[in-house]
Amino acid sequence: MRTLLIEDNPKLVRTLAAELRTAGMVLDTVADGLHADALLQVERYDVVILDLGLPSLDGIEVLRRIRARGDDVPVLILTASGEVPDRVRGLNAGADDYLPKPFDLHELVARLRALARRHRGRAHAVFKVGALSYDSVAMQFHIAGKPLELPRREHGVLEILVTRSGQPVSKRDISGQLCSLDDAVSPEALELYVHRLRRRLEGSGASIRTLRGLGYRLEAVDDAPA
Repeated sequence: MRTLLIEDNPKLVRTLAAELRTAGMVLDTVADGLHADALLQVERYDVVILDLGLPSLDGIEVLRRIRARGDDVPVLILTASGEVPDRVRGLNAGADDYLPKPFDLHELVARLRALARRHRGRAHAVFKVGALSYDSVAMQFHIAGKPLELPRREHGVLEILVTRSGQPVSKRDISGQLCSLDDAVSPEALELYVHRLRRRLEGSGASIRTLRGLGYRLEAVDDAPA
């Protein structure tokens, strides 16, 4: 899940970055409103964490610009307090959720995952293709009820495909969702991850199909165990 953290407190950024990356999220960070606004015009994210008190452009204006462009990316606002006026301002500007400081890091991760699920049109947390299932809360794959443990990058690729199963996903989209701005994945590496995943998925009733000029699609096939 590709996440953008917009926060100007270096200590808080370090703490949040460590927690979010441990939770398996791909994270970019930015410390001022103007930079954030520019970045959001060219990059795609699953969810945005937005502080209100930012230099150069405050959080409310960043949010207004996001919505004025027609961008429906889920936005969770971090507020300095739980005061009602702060919550109302954020929600009226287009925020999807808010969390007052200080907050529990596990609650933040849970809220972000819930926002991403709702944005995909999935209120529940489990995605299934054939005998393959993915619990997006536990971030765990299973095949026919048995855990499927994957290296980090392979896990990320399969997560992207299973949450958009039946739909073509371009190589560019996968690479963009899989990596932060400072951590690019080459086309050759992506092809290697897909090759390894195909081998792991044999007999699962789920297969990664290459769509010439479009990318990949995860789809059900008739090789699931009886």
